[in-house]
Amino acid sequence: MTIDFTTDGAVALITLNRPEAYNALDLASLRALSDAVAHFETDPSLRVAVITGTGKAFCAGADIGETLPCMKENGTKSLPPTIMRGQTCSKPLIAAINGLALGGGLELALACDIRVAGSSARLGLPEIGLGLIPGWGGTQRLPRLVGGGRAAEMILTGRAIDAAEAERIGLVNKVVPDRELMAAALEMAGVIAEKSPDAVRFARETMYKGFDLPLGEALDLEAALEDAALHTPGFDESLRAYREKRRAHKNKS
Repeated sequence: MTIDFTTDGAVALITLNRPEAYNALDLASLRALSDAVAHFETDPSLRVAVITGTGKAFCAGADIGETLPCMKENGTKSLPPTIMRGQTCSKPLIAAINGLALGGGLELALACDIRVAGSSARLGLPEIGLGLIPGWGGTQRLPRLVGGGRAAEMILTGRAIDAAEAERIGLVNKVVPDRELMAAALEMAGVIAEKSPDAVRFARETMYKGFDLPLGEALDLEAALEDAALHTPGFDESLRAYREKRRAHKNKS
């Protein structure tokens, strides 16, 4: 298996498993990744997913021997749809970045909502050195996350940065010792999984759709989804729990 899919309660763990190739994404891996995310998306018992890699790398990017020749012959859009491009996911995704996250590997992490990195992680978009551009969302998501100037430096030089610099510029949310990486990512996933799934979904939708709207329209969208949240079982249960001074039951949608 190139992708392992396991669950722990309401949390899914999607693990890239080609350690001999630094978890580079060949065609089988791309298909398996797409299938794993689709499984997570359609299983109502699952609320948050953590994506990580085995061995010394989160993901070293596209498989140069197989995926790049396929892209050259058939075009990038001929590849299986993934969260990097072509596949949507309405639930939160957390990247637990262990070791190298380069090229498509960093673009996979950028397609997640939250990024937690181990202290030895290195992140970069080296495609320019191959005469290419970051073609799985890097030129679009990175500037939105860290700003145009910092993104331009990383994309146009191909320079990789360490975890500390990634945290400083806002590329990752948190850096922890390598041995604590999975515990930190799963703890964050558990916190989100405890929240109303409707509220989480509405909040994500508002954030991401609002990016591309004028402020007034974005505020209207926010108001509409706030109204929708007020009429969900999750809100009713949370309000009851507050009044009764207890924790809300997480199985309420």
